[in-house]
Amino acid sequence: MKAIRGLLIDLDGVVYTGGVQIPGAREAISWLEREEYPFRFVSNTTRSSRESLSVRLKGMGLEIPPERIFTPAVAAAALVRQKGASRILLLTTGDVHRDFDEAGLQQAREGAEVVVVGDAGDRFTYRAMNEAFRLVLDGVPFIALEKDRYWMDTDGLSLSAGPFVKALEYATGKRAALAGKPSKAFFRMALDSMGLRPGECAMIGDDARSDIAGAMDAGMGGLLVETGKFRPEALTRLARPPSAILPSIAALPGYLQENAR
Repeated sequence: MKAIRGLLIDLDGVVYTGGVQIPGAREAISWLEREEYPFRFVSNTTRSSRESLSVRLKGMGLEIPPERIFTPAVAAAALVRQKGASRILLLTTGDVHRDFDEAGLQQAREGAEVVVVGDAGDRFTYRAMNEAFRLVLDGVPFIALEKDRYWMDTDGLSLSAGPFVKALEYATGKRAALAGKPSKAFFRMALDSMGLRPGECAMIGDDARSDIAGAMDAGMGGLLVETGKFRPEALTRLARPPSAILPSIAALPGYLQENAR
């Protein structure tokens, strides 16, 4: 691939996993800053607001302002506003609701104008799913923050939002609009903030489908790391191989230096 001028970097599974920094992540990102590579963090997490993600990164010695972090919640809030709506049924967990609050959107069970589904963890109860099901069946627009199958939790692989979104799609016969990766619009939002084109950038992530295939379909390079939820068998499901496979983000500086030659 062409020389890389900018990076999109996944967080969970690339910079940290299970709440613990991946060895060499801080040094790799510090190197990017010294070498003046523009980069943005693009995470499919739907449990944390970008403010809390910024705080988590600060605890790892990385001073990254929230504005440089792009999440499905930020993209979804913009989509809801584009629809002229302000009341949403939000099925998530954690503090991700703060990004919707900051956008001036109101959570509501009755009179919801848009259904938004992310990783709700233990909040994926029958009652919650049925409320979402009835609204979508009645014609309320349906946004999926992400459709990832699973993620690496502190105690092992865990279901993400994808299986639950798929269940609602199956039950209603309606397809959810995707806010996060691998949506091309999501990638473009982050690229636009750096003033770069897809062909000038690469995405580094641990998800062969959402991170790598999604980025490459959008015209970027795809750098797959063997950390987080990486599984070798995931490569067999890709239509084309990643631009590169790295043992971890710690190998990124060396790869970029070699790629620049």
